[in-house]
Amino acid sequence: MFPTVSHFIAYAFGVNVPLPFNTFGVLVAMAFIAGYWAFTTELKRKEAQGILHPVKRIVTIGKPATTTELLYNGLFGFIIGYKLIYALLNYRLFVSDAQTILLSSKGNIIGGLLFAALFAYWDYKEKSRFKLEKEKTVEVTEHPYELTGNMVVWAAIWGLLGAKIFDNLEHWDSFIKDPIGGLLSFSGLTFYGGLICGGAAVLYIAKKNGIKPLHMLDVGGPGMMLAYSVGRIGCHLSGDGDWGIVNLHPKPFSWLPDWLWAYTYPNNVAMEGVPIPRCTGRFCNVLPLPVYPTPLYEVIVCFILFLILWRIRNQIKIPGVMFGIYLVMNGIERFCIELIRVNSRYHVAGISFTQAELISSLLFICGILLISYAVRNKEKLATY
Repeated sequence: MFPTVSHFIAYAFGVNVPLPFNTFGVLVAMAFIAGYWAFTTELKRKEAQGILHPVKRIVTIGKPATTTELLYNGLFGFIIGYKLIYALLNYRLFVSDAQTILLSSKGNIIGGLLFAALFAYWDYKEKSRFKLEKEKTVEVTEHPYELTGNMVVWAAIWGLLGAKIFDNLEHWDSFIKDPIGGLLSFSGLTFYGGLICGGAAVLYIAKKNGIKPLHMLDVGGPGMMLAYSVGRIGCHLSGDGDWGIVNLHPKPFSWLPDWLWAYTYPNNVAMEGVPIPRCTGRFCNVLPLPVYPTPLYEVIVCFILFLILWRIRNQIKIPGVMFGIYLVMNGIERFCIELIRVNSRYHVAGISFTQAELISSLLFICGILLISYAVRNKEKLATY
């Protein structure tokens, strides 16, 4: 496995390049990039069809940088410099454990002050370039796709927060033992928490900018399926613990690669299993028994589902139906994968289930209800 980008480079090219990037984080970033592409493409398509419309805004130009803007830029620069300079001066520690540096109070005061001054000065000079003797107001046109960057940023912030909260709820016993570590750890993220909180943030921004919720949900369906598929690559390559149950069954087909049927996740970032002989460093564990590589299954299945959604999006005219289909697909996919996946189980009234099974079932039901509602009200929604 490749817990860090350096591990991948060493495996692929035989060169040891110490880099402070973990594989999971890089793939999560790529997932957001994939989602950004899909969202932007869909917003442009719907605007071209006349479903979405640009909005006119009145903005004031020619203003110099305000004290508040300079303070905000200075504060942002201080945080960057405080951490960046310390990381460079302690690069070996940063490479071996970036989390300790990024989430601790450790930093370099001089670096922080230098970057604070640099960021504040840069903002001052940029505003001075466009400063007018007399401020004036102008009307600008803002297209829906130009909101994508802002949406992705807020989806990332609230999505990661939601994913962390839902994960701690799912592993409550571990969270109680170490609440600070549970909240600050980079590991342990629940997809549905990210979907719910990140989706809510996107809908809020869209509504503020005149995009109706059903249209925004339809835009998001294919993109979220693609982003999930890409993100799961990171789960598999890093071995973050989202694997399946023990699989000792013989392969159903002789041509099927062993790693696609049962895998032991050596060097996993969850650091679970038994020690690997003659291995040194942080990631030196391997599972004693092979398990179903469920993240890899989700990569394949969800990419196929994305292709289906992308293919049919031009044929679906009723607002809400596309997102309803996404919910149904997502619910079925995740419920099925839970049958062979390791997860915490709840027991209520004699029924055993996981958090993901419960939420995926609810999403499936919500998807059916949304499609039914949209079809029954298609004439009303035609002018939506």
